[in-house]
Amino acid sequence: MFGNYFYNESLRRMTIAFGQIFNNIQIKRKNSSGSVIQSIRVPLAYGPKEKFLVRLDQQPSLNNREFAITLPRMGFEISGISYDSTRKLTRVQKFKRVKTSAEGKIMDYNYMPVPYNISFNLYSFTATAEGGLQIIEQILPFFQPDFTVTINAIPNLNIKRDVPIILNSVSYEDSYTDDFTKRRAVIYTLGFTAKTYLFGPASTQKVIKEVQSDIYSDTDATAREERIIVVPDPTSADADDDFGFTTTIQTFNDGKDYNPTTDSDE
Repeated sequence: MFGNYFYNESLRRMTIAFGQIFNNIQIKRKNSSGSVIQSIRVPLAYGPKEKFLVRLDQQPSLNNREFAITLPRMGFEISGISYDSTRKLTRVQKFKRVKTSAEGKIMDYNYMPVPYNISFNLYSFTATAEGGLQIIEQILPFFQPDFTVTINAIPNLNIKRDVPIILNSVSYEDSYTDDFTKRRAVIYTLGFTAKTYLFGPASTQKVIKEVQSDIYSDTDATAREERIIVVPDPTSADADDDFGFTTTIQTFNDGKDYNPTTDSDE
């Protein structure tokens, strides 16, 4: 169980999908007549809020910026992961896919995933209040209060999941200090919850070509008395073929029992 490596990249795909939603936010600056004089695509990066604030503190003047970071800018990060028992489903169901290998047809499968809520924080940093309002107004109308994205959770099994992303909160902060030329940033923090799923390790199974069941007279019996064998018809059928079955019933009174290790009656 634990110690057997697997990595489905479920959290990575969820993080990328969340970032893609906000990857094309723009700010437009206008002159006194209302004409657009500048259009800026707001850069987006993964990182904690404190990382961006430290970079701003290194060069707080708005008139002289010698460092790489400039405003406007957006950032996001995972802020928490929690189990969601309200979306738990039975584990016995399988996702499966038949494919061809060097050994013939095989089936890859995975059991039902585990529901988890991923909390994200999205940060908006602008030098002016107008810039911050433009950013959040391009976001808020799409969350009522959720926005659904489709994620290719397990590409090998072609498993796609619709994941609702819920907007929980919006907070505002204006880190104004000193004189009018040193407004460091207008910051909006938006809290989201993504209701996603995490899959366990995938398994591979060959095509079953024969099923054998031994029947005993009672629970204490040591020798089988009847055997039922079921094989596909035709026997060359694969897992994704439309085929029937041939059932053979045999009776015994020789006092022997089937040994699965040697695949013989002893």
